[in-house]
Amino acid sequence: MSPFRLEVVTAERELYSGDVDQLIAPSRQGQVTILPNHAPLLSQLEPGLLEYRVGGEDHALAVTGGFMEILANRAVILADAAEPADEIDEARAQAALDRAEERMAHREEDIDFERAVRQIARARIRLSVARRRRTAAPRPPVQQ
Repeated sequence: MSPFRLEVVTAERELYSGDVDQLIAPSRQGQVTILPNHAPLLSQLEPGLLEYRVGGEDHALAVTGGFMEILANRAVILADAAEPADEIDEARAQAALDRAEERMAHREEDIDFERAVRQIARARIRLSVARRRRTAAPRPPVQQ
């Protein structure tokens, strides 16, 4: 199977640019697997785990949303925010989740409810990706 081009960028930096064998992304329509020569697609990303495979090696990113465009054997991910699994400090992510949940449990009238919900979701995603990195077993490739 020939690879396709993947670019993952945020407003702050480029996280990845190179050829990949497959991409699994949390789209608004559900988790979607992209393989070489995929049909054109434009989708909003949901917060979650974004995975890509290069030469049999899996890589994971925590994304908080954004957009994905698939066109001409090229995938572009424009993420609101994204972190590679190996950059996530699990203890800090757990502390952030604990703080956000505490604010929600003892919410005052001036709390921004939607912001607090987003903070909890982001912390949970980061923790999930960090823990997955620690316990992940290699997965077989998706067959076309």
